[in-house]
Amino acid sequence: MKKKKTALVSPGLTKIESALPENINLNDPKLYINRELSMLEFQRRVLEEAKDPANPLLERVKFLSILGSNLEEFFMVRVGGLVMQRDEGVTTLSIDGLTAAEQLVEIRKVAQKIMDEGRELWGKTLVPELDKAGIHIRTHKSLNPRQKKIANAYFQEMVYPVLTPLAFDPGHPFPHISNLSLNLAVLLEGKSGQPLFARIKVPDTLPQLVPVKRSSGGQRKDGTVPYHHYFVWLGDLISSNISSLFPGLKVLDVHPFHIIRNADMEIQELEASDLLETMEESVRRRRFGTVVQLTMLKDMPDILKNMLISNLKVDRKDVYIIDSPLVLRSVMQIAKIERYKLKDRPFTPATPAQLSFDEDTPRDAIFNAIKSENILLHHPYDSFNPVVEFLRTSARDPDVLAIKQTLYRTGSNSPVVEALLEARRDYGKQVAVLVELKARFDEESNISWARLLEQEGVHVTYGLLGLKTHSKVALVVRKEGDHIQRYVHLGTGNYNHITAQIYEDLSLFTCDEEIGADATDLFNYLTGYSFKTDYRKLLVAPINLRQRFEEMVLREIEHVRAGSAGHLIFKMNSLVDKPMIQMLYLASQQGVRVDLITRGICCLKPGIKGLSENIHVISVVGRFLEHSRIYYFRNGGDEEIYMGSADLMPRNLNQRVEVLFPVEDRHMVSHIRNKILEPYFHDNTSARIMNADGTFTRRTPEKGKSSVNVQSLLLARRKKSNTRHYHQGKK
Repeated sequence: MKKKKTALVSPGLTKIESALPENINLNDPKLYINRELSMLEFQRRVLEEAKDPANPLLERVKFLSILGSNLEEFFMVRVGGLVMQRDEGVTTLSIDGLTAAEQLVEIRKVAQKIMDEGRELWGKTLVPELDKAGIHIRTHKSLNPRQKKIANAYFQEMVYPVLTPLAFDPGHPFPHISNLSLNLAVLLEGKSGQPLFARIKVPDTLPQLVPVKRSSGGQRKDGTVPYHHYFVWLGDLISSNISSLFPGLKVLDVHPFHIIRNADMEIQELEASDLLETMEESVRRRRFGTVVQLTMLKDMPDILKNMLISNLKVDRKDVYIIDSPLVLRSVMQIAKIERYKLKDRPFTPATPAQLSFDEDTPRDAIFNAIKSENILLHHPYDSFNPVVEFLRTSARDPDVLAIKQTLYRTGSNSPVVEALLEARRDYGKQVAVLVELKARFDEESNISWARLLEQEGVHVTYGLLGLKTHSKVALVVRKEGDHIQRYVHLGTGNYNHITAQIYEDLSLFTCDEEIGADATDLFNYLTGYSFKTDYRKLLVAPINLRQRFEEMVLREIEHVRAGSAGHLIFKMNSLVDKPMIQMLYLASQQGVRVDLITRGICCLKPGIKGLSENIHVISVVGRFLEHSRIYYFRNGGDEEIYMGSADLMPRNLNQRVEVLFPVEDRHMVSHIRNKILEPYFHDNTSARIMNADGTFTRRTPEKGKSSVNVQSLLLARRKKSNTRHYHQGKK
């Protein structure tokens, strides 16, 4: 009996789905990859970069630190959410048909293996190679007498005053163990011989790797003088001096442990009288979430292990036994050492000729440049400075009447926020800013910026109830003669001057009248009560983005049915949304070529006979974080490209305000298609090909073929033409 098929939104796609072979049911869980396991597969690709000897040594250490940080966030959010579902008896199944409990079992198997491989790489490969390079990670016991004297003096002066031993006995309740903290479990012998327990938090306000000595290694043949760096782990230093914290008692044992708490907060927005205060309280509550991971070394005795499990109320399945270091992200301290021969070669981002100004440039030059041509920036190959200068100039220009902007993750010491403050404080401009308070792990920073902006009289809003605002839009309204001109900056990345140096993103300056009008309507939607649904050019989630995407995929299918070639190229961070995956399956089954560049999660299975044979998926992990979202439609030769903030995930399409903007000039479309997207498919060093089981195989150069690395290629191009730039041409 043929299974009933769930109709898709578009009648056209539903008609195509009904023509599928009897043996293919688009709701079959076997057609999909588990989201969480796909994310862990991405972490494995990060680990591969740390393993790759072709990467400079300190870059390999950096990737290992990133792996540690990524896994911590994965457990805080993804595992934390699944634990809540399991404990609350939620019966919703994952896209591949697993319960929360079943997913947690599979996650543990994969995560444990990745964690073990990461520590093995550190201990057996990277530490010895660092040692050869003059960067020495030592145990306290292995330090020579002079080094021990330096280390112990540091302990007495800098560490000892910060430490707070917390006892656990009938008079002292079990101490609160904060999220992400590294701790020492101390077993003591009381005066009457009874066992006592104490906990010491390894302070995260001090370097986790304590510099013991920095010395010259003598002159090399090339005339350079290498420096030797010596470090000891802070936890090891405290353990070796532990007796000074418990005078009169015998220390029996000291063992480190690390915990991760659930940080998947639920915000009851509809019940909140003040969202800012509600978010502050939610950030505080995060410190007390359920423990979802407890890590320790294998030599921790059972008496301490059982005591921790009992008092932290940890499921034994959430206890991970691993090797040192317990906190892998801490090795970033080593990656930051200034040894440039052990790092990627530095580069200077280009500034487009149209936006290269000096002190003699007229104040309105940037507006004239944007009026004459739309300008595309490709970060980090192109500098982020023009974006900052656009806002600074707008703040100071007497003809600018208003600035409106969305802020998601701006970071600390943000020049973008400073420009907005200057516009209001020093020049009295009307400034409206949407600060997304619910940007995970940036809540505290965003709360601080929101309060500072409000104090200066900026109109600050926090978005729409039930929706995160993830779009990247800045709108400047300027009086020019007898009319108003709107200038818009749209991007795929955050307004963050730090991450713009390491995240790959695209952004566009334009004064297109219809896009300007759409941007105005968007801000009215975000700050007021607008229910507009007919945007002229922008695709806005959750309003019209999903519908327009369906229509464009259906259009591609119809081109194939009419005898033309069909081709889709989607570059994004993640592909999770089931209806979107189903549309891509249908497009492939009808003969549309589908090329996907997904950095992280991909729940689609390529290469399924009769369904996804025309779908190819690659992932690139490299020096820069691939972050841009680009959607290409061949459209019978009349090519279209949309770019913006939205991944193809349920949260992006249903629970976030996202914006995709069109690239309309033929020259720019061609440039993005041939010079930005196409090189990814020729990469044979950092690109991985996705297999139908969700694993990835790294591409290697064929015999006789030269190596191609897409990021290196784009860097080389930028160096060759530091002043030449791609643009849309005169209007």
